[in-house]
Order: sequence, then C-alpha cells, then structure tokens
Amino acid sequence: MFFGTFTPKLDDKGRLTLPAKFRDELSDGLMVVKGQDHSLAVYPRDEFLVRARNAAAASRTNPRARAFVRNLAASADEQTPDSQGRITLSPGHRDYAGLRKECVVTGSVDFLEIWDADAWERYRTEHEEDFSEGDDDVLSAFL
Repeated sequence: MFFGTFTPKLDDKGRLTLPAKFRDELSDGLMVVKGQDHSLAVYPRDEFLVRARNAAAASRTNPRARAFVRNLAASADEQTPDSQGRITLSPGHRDYAGLRKECVVTGSVDFLEIWDADAWERYRTEHEEDFSEGDDDVLSAFL
C-alpha cells in the first residue's frame, strides 16, 4: 500500500529516486504509465497487469474504451529500480507530466503518482474543497 507525500528531485539523466518505504513493494518490477491530470502513475508490475487486462476487456466497439486502452498500453514502460532505488523516466513521460527538477511523489493507495512540484501544488490547492466536501459515494467507501 502506498501512502504519503515525498519530494525527490529528478536528475539530469531523467532518474528519480523512489521513496525508500516503497522500494520493497516495487523491487520485483514496476510499470510507469501516463496518469490522470498530467501526472505519471507507477504500479507494481503484477497490479498493473491485472488492471490492464481488466481495461482491455472493455467493449472494443466503444471508441473511448479503445482510446484509453491504446494510450495506456502505448505509454507503459516496464522497469526495475536500480540498487539505489532509482527509475529512469522517459523523455515522453517527463514531457507529458511537465517534470523538471522538483517533483512530488504521492501515494494513491495501490499505486504512486509522480507530479511536477508546481503542478501538484496547483492541483492540491484547486481541489482542496473537493476533499472537504466529499460526497456520499466517496465517503461511504471510506467510513
């Protein structure tokens, strides 16, 4: 499970050091994909494969489902963290998420998100009221 907020820096080679508390869970391999809101999502490899198969089972006649599966699969980058817990983010992923040096890694329960630090701060600020005003559909699952 992934919880918390961390602020690693992206180095000149596009490498990002994963938070130490998550390295064991990701040591057998991970998948980096485009995420929502121009962030990157990092899944344990096995978790990603289950989700990808579920997504691929959607109707092929639905153009939105086809587009989602195509974009998901095309953006997937399988990696194994190096001995220092670093992964290399591709130029395409860095561009998609607007990543520069200052990054934020957030836990999202069963995956991680990687954000540009400024983009994360804007998102967090803009959506603070969404959290405060959570509706029954969201809150009932938690309470």
